[in-house]
Amino acid sequence: MKRRDFSKTMLLLGLGAKSTFARQSIPSAVESPESYEEPAKRLPVRHFDVVVAGGGTAGLFAAIAAGRQGAKTMLIESKGYCGGIAVEGGTAIHSFYNLYTAFEGCKKIKAVQGIPAEFMDKLTEMGGCTGYPEMETARDYDAVCTAIDTELYKLLAFRMLEQAGVFVAVNTLLAGAIVNDSRIRGVITESRSGREAIMANSFVDCTGYGDLCAHAGAGFNVPNDYDSCNSFGLANASIDDYYEFLKSHNAIGQMCRGPRSGEENKFVRMGAEQLDIPALQAEAHKIGMSMITTTVHDNYLMYIKCNYKIPGSVLNRDDVAKAEIEIRNRIARAAELLREYVPGFEKAFIARTSPSLCIRRGRQIICDYDITHEDVIDGRHFDDDTVVYGFHDWAPRYQIKDGGTYGIPYRALCVKSVENLYAAGMMITSDHRAHMSTRNTVSCMGQGQATGTAAALCAQKHCGSRELKFADLKKELLKSKVYFAS
Repeated sequence: MKRRDFSKTMLLLGLGAKSTFARQSIPSAVESPESYEEPAKRLPVRHFDVVVAGGGTAGLFAAIAAGRQGAKTMLIESKGYCGGIAVEGGTAIHSFYNLYTAFEGCKKIKAVQGIPAEFMDKLTEMGGCTGYPEMETARDYDAVCTAIDTELYKLLAFRMLEQAGVFVAVNTLLAGAIVNDSRIRGVITESRSGREAIMANSFVDCTGYGDLCAHAGAGFNVPNDYDSCNSFGLANASIDDYYEFLKSHNAIGQMCRGPRSGEENKFVRMGAEQLDIPALQAEAHKIGMSMITTTVHDNYLMYIKCNYKIPGSVLNRDDVAKAEIEIRNRIARAAELLREYVPGFEKAFIARTSPSLCIRRGRQIICDYDITHEDVIDGRHFDDDTVVYGFHDWAPRYQIKDGGTYGIPYRALCVKSVENLYAAGMMITSDHRAHMSTRNTVSCMGQGQATGTAAALCAQKHCGSRELKFADLKKELLKSKVYFAS
């Protein structure tokens, strides 16, 4: 074909494509100064057994569990990686063990095992986790310190998802749900590839915000009962120097030694009690800066946190936008304070931040059972336990009785009024005191494995979440080495 003819042909093809696109994307629609009625659009469809919405702390393990169960599984995640608060917070992972250090003669129990523990073992082998070294101080708060490398965590997450055969759709937004007769038939996603309809048998909401539940018409509350935060990593800053600084002011609080940069018995967690530096204390309080840090590397603090109570709601775009700006100003000030006051930190700089603020609770989803404060601190277990847990973030104020554990029942994960939807992670539990336990990272991981396994079984058995026999679920969880209290 001659060059002139080729160019003419391509021009005609281009005009045709443009014309077709215009006819499809701008049909007639109802419009007014206050609103615009979006026209209907035919979407391409994909089919799966299980859809997990959110690849965060719970969603990662839900997707791995469903994939290993043999279910054709899709994981939908809005960011370009998985891990959620576990990697965005960057703090110690609380907690695989019961609080055995706070009670004389208390039995040491690795309460959360299964896939989450397997993940941490692999991460430790990669040099990205401290494992479970015992706390030297603050032993009435947590028994162990499991610190992580956030970037290696993200890498391992992708590797294990791939090994489980999960279809991972990162950089993909959950935009809606297709619901019929109290069952979700599918979800709508939005990405640079366009809008798609994803049809499946079973669904798990691990979005943190309860987005899928809300799209599906489930009941929820918005308590707005927590500060939000962003955490950052500080380079050119040694935790050993931080220890010497706190020691010189008789202010050492939380402290733990473990493996760091390939060497054993190194500081991996360090926190301050009351400092005798009023100006620093006042400024830190003003910006919500925590004086606790965690690391797995020399000359780098993985985790320094600044809290901020959003005036408004974490579900309001404009409120959150203002908060993002405020928190980043607080982070910058925190780094300045540490450079100014801590000897050896003079050349420290911010090397990591979370891509967006971290919440502790968005929507509280109404499930078939609501875990109470008494369930937690009295160490209650249920006939349908799916997760056993033993950490409380308000310890020592609230501790689980005798250093024991409590159970998260299956029905606490079943979303009320929807037949094939589970909620896992920070969305369950209305009681703030109970939620200060159930929302923590390792609890969310265990909930993820339970819901992913259940969703896969429902898909394979062609049944709803309430029709699934708990004995069948427990059998599969036991196969996956999940721990159940005797």
